[in-house]
Amino acid sequence: MPQLHLPLFPQGATEVTASLAFKREADQITYYHGSLPVFTHAADDLASFRMITSQFCVSGHVKQAQIARIFGIPLVTVKRAIKRYREHGPRGFYIERKRRGAAVLTESVLAEAQRLLLEGI
Repeated sequence: MPQLHLPLFPQGATEVTASLAFKREADQITYYHGSLPVFTHAADDLASFRMITSQFCVSGHVKQAQIARIFGIPLVTVKRAIKRYREHGPRGFYIERKRRGAAVLTESVLAEAQRLLLEGI
C-alpha cells in the first residue's frame, strides 16, 4: 500500500493550498508541491509565472480564484493565461506576440484615396 507524504514546506513559504506553496528567495521564486520543489523562475519573469500558475490550474492542483487571491492579480488575468495555456501549451507564453505594423501610405493607396475623395465618397 502506498504511503501518503505530508506536505512539508520550507520555512517562509506561502501556502497556496494544502499541497502547493511558493517561496521567494532573493530574485527567485520556487514552487513546492508536497515537499518537493517543482519549478523555479526569476521574480520578474512574468511569462514563466503565468505559465506555471496556469499549469497548476489546468492540472487541478489549485483553483483560479486562489491564484488571483494569493498573488493579488485580477481573476480575468488568470483566466486569460489559462486560455492561452489550453490553446498553445507552455510554448504560448514565450512566443513573440503578433503586433500590427504601422500603416504605410504607398503611391497607389494615395492615388486611390484621392480618386475617392474627388468622387465625393
